[in-house]
Amino acid sequence: MINTTSIKDKDLFQKTMQKGKWFGGSFLCIYVLNNNNSDNQIGLAIGKKVGKAYKRNRLKRLIRQSYTDLEKDMNYGHSIVFVWKSSAKFYEADYNSIYKDVYKLFKKSGILK
Repeated sequence: MINTTSIKDKDLFQKTMQKGKWFGGSFLCIYVLNNNNSDNQIGLAIGKKVGKAYKRNRLKRLIRQSYTDLEKDMNYGHSIVFVWKSSAKFYEADYNSIYKDVYKLFKKSGILK
């Protein structure tokens, strides 16, 4: 992730979720808020209902990899929060399905060039 930083600040995370635009997919929801930076900022939210830590960490790795693969085609200057849907099943999620979901969400939101 070349031009991307993580959202570590709780206030920015909450601001993105409250004031950002919401887009829903089959596995993920994203909240997108325009910021005035030249970089993108991303945050990941996966609840404990998904499963144990190794499942949540695997999903985070898959989401980050999908983001990294799409990063070269993106417009910059956004804060993005990924939220895993609690109704989505962990065992149905593989890299290809998450990549397609992230791609569709980015297309809907206008982040991709």
